[in-house]
Amino acid sequence: MLASGCPVIGGGAPPPVGNGPPAASYGGGCPVVGANQMPPSANTPLPGQSKPLSTWREQSSIPTGTSGAAPPQQAQPSSSSSDEVWVYPSQQMFYNAMRRKGWTPSEDDMAAVVAIHNAVNERAWREIQRWEEVQAGADSSMRPRLVKFRGRPQDYSPKARLLNLLGYGLPFDRHDWIVDRDGREVRYVIDFYNAAPRSDMPAAMHLDVRPALDSPGALWERLRMQMGWVASGRWTRE
Repeated sequence: MLASGCPVIGGGAPPPVGNGPPAASYGGGCPVVGANQMPPSANTPLPGQSKPLSTWREQSSIPTGTSGAAPPQQAQPSSSSSDEVWVYPSQQMFYNAMRRKGWTPSEDDMAAVVAIHNAVNERAWREIQRWEEVQAGADSSMRPRLVKFRGRPQDYSPKARLLNLLGYGLPFDRHDWIVDRDGREVRYVIDFYNAAPRSDMPAAMHLDVRPALDSPGALWERLRMQMGWVASGRWTRE
């Protein structure tokens, strides 16, 4: 997924090379822009690279929205389905985009950086699917699709600002994802937070995924999901 902001690589000042694990070194924001804005050399090695990087692009599980067809470089037909899905950037694309933004990435980090980026986006989509399943109810024919997205790392959501006033840290990145819900576009806000690292997961993150409050219906969706979350007892384990 070629986003204007992605939950892996820092959006601030250029980080030092080789300073800790990939997610810690590159922080959170993303230099990879939409494929329609990427130069033809996006997937070719740059002068001065110490070694070649993979140009292979992994297909996501995220279907593209019919009302906002993705550029060919972003979405390609799946070999196992007639549906189109979003395609993640290659290691070379990530590396080139970081260099264009003024960072000095290590080629040795790119495999881990891309893997974390892809896994976090898949996790975000699963959270959106949970919301959509509640909304669909018994209607199993509804299948959400990602129409478009936008990275907004400097635009803190009202919820993030409120939590910050209560003593919580601000998210390191934010995405707005536009989802096609049975012909109607619904905006989701995703706040990305750093979580306490574990021995088996040094780059731990917390994702706060919810529908944007663009309509009274979205407010009801959030209240209903929150009530279900409290009733389930999940809050005692999270």
